[in-house]
Amino acid sequence: MPATRPVGPQTGTAASLRILGDADLGATKAKILDAAFRRLASDGYAALSVREIAKDAGVNHALINYHFRTRDQLVIAVLDAANRRLLERQTSMYREPGGFAEKWAQARRFYESDFASGFVRVQAELWAASLSNRSLREQFLPRLLAWKKVVLEAVREALAMSEAGGVKLPPPFTAEVIARWVSEFWLGMEFTDLLGSKEERARNRAGLDAVQSLLESLDARVAKRPARRRKR
Repeated sequence: MPATRPVGPQTGTAASLRILGDADLGATKAKILDAAFRRLASDGYAALSVREIAKDAGVNHALINYHFRTRDQLVIAVLDAANRRLLERQTSMYREPGGFAEKWAQARRFYESDFASGFVRVQAELWAASLSNRSLREQFLPRLLAWKKVVLEAVREALAMSEAGGVKLPPPFTAEVIARWVSEFWLGMEFTDLLGSKEERARNRAGLDAVQSLLESLDARVAKRPARRRKR
């Protein structure tokens, strides 16, 4: 079981570069995106200053307008650069061999890393801003749904493996229903963790631990039962 100690967002260059990864970007654009990521994670969307981003990146303010045109296009570019790498990481994790509980534990470790880096804060800031900014919402929503699609595909695969091992859930528990539970719990947990309540964070961890135990039990049941032969 991975440690789940409370962590706060880190806004240093190293943390943001790990999130942005090795995106195929020019040096100037990479510096701007890195600076914007750190500013979003530390100051939030409402207080985001393009001039401060330019200062942090060591570039002329006009270069940001040249590369990204608007502040919203800049923050979406930040989200895309980070989200692309994180979705690839999560998709790869689900495709690797291993039990359900092992993958749940790995997802938790990913979350702790993303929370510490500031990515969770960045995503929450854009979510909140999109409520009153239709243009931003139209760009943010498809990116959120892309993550939910990854979760749904992972649940479908997990249920197929479970059925192949002789363990089938009753009809109400479809892949769509379970994926909805997982994704909405995770999103709600992110917001409460960001608010900084130690009590709420502890309750969230208890919920994660409970699912961990459930998945460990499911893994054990699947392992004990011989796999069903597929019908030809």
